[in-house]
Amino acid sequence: MYGLTRYKLFFLLPGLLVLLAIILFPLIFTIRVSFSGWDAVRPGLDWIGGLNYGRLLADGRFWQSLSRLGVMAVSAVIIEYVLGFGLALLVWRQIRFRRLVRVLFLIPMMTTPVVMAVIWRTVFHESLGPANDLVTLFGFAPIPWLTNAQWATFVVILVDVWQWTPFMFLLLLAGLLSLPREPLLAAAIDGAGPIRAFWNVTFPAMAPISVGAIIIRLIEASKIMETVYVITSGGPGTSTETSSYYIFIRGLRDFQIGYAAALSITYLVIMIVLLTIIAKLLTKTLIKAEA
Repeated sequence: MYGLTRYKLFFLLPGLLVLLAIILFPLIFTIRVSFSGWDAVRPGLDWIGGLNYGRLLADGRFWQSLSRLGVMAVSAVIIEYVLGFGLALLVWRQIRFRRLVRVLFLIPMMTTPVVMAVIWRTVFHESLGPANDLVTLFGFAPIPWLTNAQWATFVVILVDVWQWTPFMFLLLLAGLLSLPREPLLAAAIDGAGPIRAFWNVTFPAMAPISVGAIIIRLIEASKIMETVYVITSGGPGTSTETSSYYIFIRGLRDFQIGYAAALSITYLVIMIVLLTIIAKLLTKTLIKAEA
């Protein structure tokens, strides 16, 4: 038995080493770079201590981008969860052509993000896009989709919802299909209608899947980059600038590599802490829902 376990570990070792190489080494190197003054003028790992971290504490633009990212990510994930759950329930109810519907729902998720963002930017072009053509068709004035801060934020959230609602739909549909039928049959025998059966039986039973789906999407939504880069470039001004895009500007546009590394490490730590807190809160909610 011991020999068999040893051989299993031996065969797992190459994969483990590759995993460590592509995760651990870049992380350690980024931490080291964050304590350097590497920029366009002074390339290299010259040690400057915690100056980069002291600088970011006073960098209001970074903290604003972080709060902006939180609003976008939370709003998008809530909408995606509601829409995804609704679509999953619709397909779960054995509607006609449900296989075709599943495939159609998955098309946005399978679209290349940059290509998708270019298409949406064309749709919301203020003078040539069909969005304003539709608005003026109903007698309203053209909307400044990408030159107004509120509308630009709405467009970014809308595009994220369009692309990733199918992912939420897929996870929740898998959860619904795995539910036992007995509690639902018992609720029907007791005279519970569809709404009451959903709130008292289906929704509590789906709580574990819901928590997992929400956490996965929050992790992904916290990295919004392609949509902002292609559609708004962080504008107008910095109204749609997220943390990832700001780090990109500092690192690859201004070439402040050391400072960008410090921003990245700080952003990583903040995301880990916040997502851990959210996961615990959702787990407590899950326990109450199941009880």
